[in-house]
Amino acid sequence: MSFLNLEGVSKYYGDFGALIDMTLSVERGEFISLLGPSGCGKTTTLQAIAGLVPVTRGRMTLDGRDITNLPVNQRGLGIVFQSYALFPHMTVAENVSFGLEMRKVPTHERNTRIAQMLKLVHLDGHATRYPRELSGGQRQRVAIARALVIAPPVLLLDEPLSNLDAKLREEMQFELRRIQRKVGTTTIMVTHDQAEALSISDRVVVMEAGRATQIDAPYRLYEHPRSEFISGFVGKTNLLPGRLVRDAGGTSVTLAQGQRIDVDANGFADGSAVTVCLRPEKLFFTDEARGTLAGRIEERFFLGSQWLYRVGTPLGDLEVSCANDGSAPVEEHAPVHLAWAGDVARLLATAV
Repeated sequence: MSFLNLEGVSKYYGDFGALIDMTLSVERGEFISLLGPSGCGKTTTLQAIAGLVPVTRGRMTLDGRDITNLPVNQRGLGIVFQSYALFPHMTVAENVSFGLEMRKVPTHERNTRIAQMLKLVHLDGHATRYPRELSGGQRQRVAIARALVIAPPVLLLDEPLSNLDAKLREEMQFELRRIQRKVGTTTIMVTHDQAEALSISDRVVVMEAGRATQIDAPYRLYEHPRSEFISGFVGKTNLLPGRLVRDAGGTSVTLAQGQRIDVDANGFADGSAVTVCLRPEKLFFTDEARGTLAGRIEERFFLGSQWLYRVGTPLGDLEVSCANDGSAPVEEHAPVHLAWAGDVARLLATAV
């Protein structure tokens, strides 16, 4: 049995299902991200695990113990809120000490654990400072230290990086993962940032309208999305409607203007309406002789490490992402030809 299990967990407010039949098994030491847009149910899931909201139905177990109806203080979980919720009148050390004091941990042991935790989060020189004297990243690390010092079986993070600026947020993603790996605490994080979820998670749970729509490793989630929603929410994508054709030449999809793309179509019936997913970075510019699809540059955007182009084609506008290798970019309004490798197109069932 997995360390933390959710079995058909649901939360209804009248007829509205904020969380519907969530089933999730989390292994000990795993880092799981709940990813989705606002209102998808990810925060409700976290609050249900924490015991902050009672569930309507379903069952939750932690290390074999049923916690479904246990109050918050009997679950023993570590929680880091979006606002960090630090006590402004307490020093860093006093904030970290709070949970240990509530558990009546002896003073000597308490001081030892506080020192160890502050060293882990690189704040051992800031023990006597107050939250107002710290940067956003430092306050976030204090909140993590306070949650981890009680040695919780599970650490719950509710969008812990959302209040940080873009550069610090990226740095803290990897700092958070470093801390989690060193401590080995099972961690569940809520985020709406797909780059954040993909970069530091062992698995990602994509949620939509209260349901988990795909639970997978980041790479598989990105490369093999199960729906149009997932392919568009997790990264950029080009979605091309077409119809599946099986003939002597193999399996392909016929798109607009008779364009055909070879695909792996396991599980799809001949003649069925489908959608082809092509990621922008899988498309590239090539010469006319080898070109798969003619087009014209409508717009280009410089993103630092890459160029993003909007290319008008007979199939509609396509996004193309090219690494910035220092060479001159393709000019706007220039004619181009697009190609892609034969195994990068992903097939999705057309949404009804």
